[in-house]
Amino acid sequence: MRASVLRAALLPVAVLLAAGCGESGGLVSAGPTPTASGPVQLWPGRRGATVPPADPGGVPPVYVPGLPPVRGQNVHGVDPVALVKAEVAAGSADVPPETAAAVAACGREPAKACPVLTPYYRDLTGNGRDELIVGIDMPDGKMSVRVYTADRNGLLNRIMATTESVVGVELAGQDVILRVPSGNPGYELITAWSWDSKERTMLPTREHIVRVPQASPQEPQEPQGPQGRPA
Repeated sequence: MRASVLRAALLPVAVLLAAGCGESGGLVSAGPTPTASGPVQLWPGRRGATVPPADPGGVPPVYVPGLPPVRGQNVHGVDPVALVKAEVAAGSADVPPETAAAVAACGREPAKACPVLTPYYRDLTGNGRDELIVGIDMPDGKMSVRVYTADRNGLLNRIMATTESVVGVELAGQDVILRVPSGNPGYELITAWSWDSKERTMLPTREHIVRVPQASPQEPQEPQGPQGRPA
């Protein structure tokens, strides 16, 4: 008796579920699921090329002499022009002579275009304090991007320096992102520079090539007549 009552109670539920399948908003089968498979190595017996050991590709931290101590590791008080001038004077700026002359003329009269750009600040090392990000315009459309941090002794250290034909520079989290021409028409090479706590410097950690969106050509407009109508 109990089993008959249970079957009678479940029958409407089964009918409702069967009626709902395939209706709008209901569950519809997507067909058989393809079997997942991993990558298949081609020509596994062939002896491949040897990959050399990784090269960090960055520069070791460089102490910048000739500057007053940085108080409280606060790089906001550092004059970026005075900083680059100090590097030029110490011979560690690694800039062409014309750029060094332009840097030396920054702030003088008559005023000239100073190649030291407006600085930016961001905590790139994760120590809770901002680093100083400096850009220097170079000849032939190139640009030098540099990052400086202050240690507990008030010494200013350069932890990143690279000179490229830069399309654009961005900050993403704790990374400095450089966009440069890839060498292939229509494509850019994007490189992310990240802090390496072991090397105590910024290193290029990720690179990828992206296609540059091309502007769609404008449709030719019909010539207008004297009353504003198509001629």
